[in-house]
Amino acid sequence: MSEVKYKRILLKLSGEALAGDAHRGLDFAIINSVCEVIKACADLGVQIGLVIGAGNFWRGVKDGADKMQRSHADAMGMLGTVMNAIAVADALEKHGVDARVLSAVEMNKFCEYFTRDTAERYLTEGKVVLFAAGTGNPYFSTDTGAVLRGVEIEADAILMAKNVDAIYSADPAKDPNAVRYSHITYDKVLADHLKATDLTAMTLAMDNNIPMVCFGLDDPKNILRVVCGEEIGTTVTV
Repeated sequence: MSEVKYKRILLKLSGEALAGDAHRGLDFAIINSVCEVIKACADLGVQIGLVIGAGNFWRGVKDGADKMQRSHADAMGMLGTVMNAIAVADALEKHGVDARVLSAVEMNKFCEYFTRDTAERYLTEGKVVLFAAGTGNPYFSTDTGAVLRGVEIEADAILMAKNVDAIYSADPAKDPNAVRYSHITYDKVLADHLKATDLTAMTLAMDNNIPMVCFGLDDPKNILRVVCGEEIGTTVTV
């Protein structure tokens, strides 16, 4: 374990990143490459909690905007995260990694109901725990759900693997002068309204003094590099 920087992590994966070039649904070539890296982390003794967004199926605040009641649209997003968690858990099992899906909403035909103690037991046993259905409430993003679960399991760090390689001062696709940060404080992220995650997620992480690493999932091996202490993307600290 001497080569491992973070012994227990909460890994947040973008649902959109799992869709690949199709931008919708599941690209199992990408999923399998991610699972191989998760297995490599688990083989090093890292305890892994996993949250997956639902952008490859449905984004409540975006897809349902002005068309549906927000709570109903968010409920659909929560169901999308359950589908992703079941798919990735299945892929992990095929790679020889024990995985359990815990849902914030009871649906015992498909997965177990989340409790902190159940998650702790599975993590200690070396199983990868996939946290589905966000916080179980509308108006909260999966980023906030990821930070919440990270706080509950007392993770050493929250790893945000997205389709952007770091935190920038502006959208680098629109502003060629955008500054790329390698290290930044939560205070600056919040003061400058940087769009790394939603503000609730950032505030919750700051209040609980958990470092967050934001990096791109374009190369799934970035997950392993971060776990082993390599400086990838942007590290956010108090």
